[in-house]
Amino acid sequence: MARLPLALLLAAGALTASAEPFVPRDDAEIVQRLPYRIDAAERARHAALARDPAQLPLAAAAARAALQRARVHGDPRELGVAEAALAPWWPRADAPPEAVLLRAHVLQARHEFDAAQAELHGLLARGGLDDAQRAQALLDAAALHQLRAELPEARALCEQLRPLAARPAAACLAELASLSGQAAAAARTLAGLGAGRGLAPDPWLALMRAELAERLGDEAAAPALYRLALAGEDAVYTRAAWADWLLARGRAAEALALLERSPDAEADALLLRRAIALRQLGRPATLMERLRERLAAADRREPGRHAREQARFALDVQAQPHEALRLARVNWALQREPADALLLLRAALAAGRDGDATRAQLARQLRDKGWQDVRLTALDRSFAS
Repeated sequence: MARLPLALLLAAGALTASAEPFVPRDDAEIVQRLPYRIDAAERARHAALARDPAQLPLAAAAARAALQRARVHGDPRELGVAEAALAPWWPRADAPPEAVLLRAHVLQARHEFDAAQAELHGLLARGGLDDAQRAQALLDAAALHQLRAELPEARALCEQLRPLAARPAAACLAELASLSGQAAAAARTLAGLGAGRGLAPDPWLALMRAELAERLGDEAAAPALYRLALAGEDAVYTRAAWADWLLARGRAAEALALLERSPDAEADALLLRRAIALRQLGRPATLMERLRERLAAADRREPGRHAREQARFALDVQAQPHEALRLARVNWALQREPADALLLLRAALAAGRDGDATRAQLARQLRDKGWQDVRLTALDRSFAS
């Protein structure tokens, strides 16, 4: 997944949900204590919108704040808040550009990638966009194409971004280069983007560099960059990515400590990694039933759109490789990032002969794209030996 502004909304399976609808007995009953609070300014904004929902500046600000909370805390209810704020413009084909961009972000977060892409390409076909709106639409559309390994389409959009936002365009093109056989050069480019005089450390760029370092097998750089990324905004995706790095190296105790320190430790993505860590440590999987219910609820809400986390659960917690392979194939049809390729290969290898065809097909696809990922290479070699 591209590590571009708001593209972290695409983190798969990072959202939390209740297993069944719950109706409180009265208005005073506490339903759930959230790990974050809505401040007075946000409450005032919602009150003003309740009085007059057609105030686009207020509605856009409320939607952006809700999307930010969804990204940081992994709470899908915030996507409903964002949609509610945009209700007057939600069904309109002629909605103002600001509303269309936010509408696309909500769809991205729900993994409705075709619909989000249609919104963004429709907006780019319009006249009258200002530079900031066009740049955001290009960036988001490129991120969606990259998510699905449609690299030429993503590259064309990033090229169009150059005159509007040089630094994000350079980062976008570098990450695409890293997925097209030029990983080492891309790592140098990204390091240079973060080394300008007077620039504060950029957690967004650090996360992009950390994941590339992991694909390159740079064991020294990856953990330092993950720490830098987490030192910024403590988003669920960032903490999950670092936990995955630790879990892949058998450092389950460190991963568990990292996850349990999060204010959002109950988010699905972090709950899953806690369960994996406990299993690696040989401790009772006390979270298994809760996690099973969460993933089932997510699948009922958005069928087939949370297959990455479901496949990880089947493979790494339940030890059900054939079910994991089925789900990993569903996920690969939806999104094709390095993490998805790694999951598909792991599931195919675990499934034995039943995964041979998938493994061979994946190898051809990655070879055609020029992907460089030491994790995939090491897995294939260990299987062959």
